Amino acid sequence: MSSNPIFCAVDTPDLVKAEKLGGQLRGHVHGLKLGLEFFMAQGATGYRALSGFGGPVFLDVKLHDIPNTVAGAVTSLLPLQPGFMTIHTSGGPAMMRAAAETAAKAGQMRPKLLGVTVLTSLDAKDLAAVGQDTHTAQQVTRLAKLAKESGLDGVVCSPEEVKVLRQTLGPDFILMVPGIRPSWAAAGDQKRVMTPREAINAGATYLVIGRPITGAADPAEAAQRITQELAT
Repeated sequence: MSSNPIFCAVDTPDLVKAEKLGGQLRGHVHGLKLGLEFFMAQGATGYRALSGFGGPVFLDVKLHDIPNTVAGAVTSLLPLQPGFMTIHTSGGPAMMRAAAETAAKAGQMRPKLLGVTVLTSLDAKDLAAVGQDTHTAQQVTRLAKLAKESGLDGVVCSPEEVKVLRQTLGPDFILMVPGIRPSWAAAGDQKRVMTPREAINAGATYLVIGRPITGAADPAEAAQRITQELAT
């Protein structure tokens, strides 16, 4: 486990709020996760405003298109030098390989590519509704194996799949885990959740935590509370 495995999810389109949050969390979390809500509103300019946070930035844009288009999108994002970037594994092996080959052109500044398996807002009933009539863990494992075979560095998965993925994919494959809720926080719209300590014990590499930190009266204090729990 990293000495501080927390990425705070900055899920706001408001640049002023995002910059304030980044300043409050400097030194209290490992990095920041910037998702679609922020990036669609603020773009590369907003991203650069937060890139001086002092830690890695996880650009969670979940690219999903034909291989050539995804490769082009990765090329466009490389100048931002994100530490991590996401693509949907359901786009298939050719798409993932195209993304990995394009990212490699950045050399030492290459972002780590993470595959999105099954969104943490989905459960088995949701998968069945879209024609994927299989157990959630089986679908996640299938897609995670495909991601590794296609050259990705890791996957985004729910806490419930961490243990089996760690056993299946080895110690070096990155498991970026959202759906993390401290025992004192509400689950919200996440259906597959776990406490920070439980997720780390299961084999998570990094934890993505949003509202328990961003919704707190004192985000820095909330982040410290979580890191203290992880240290015990």
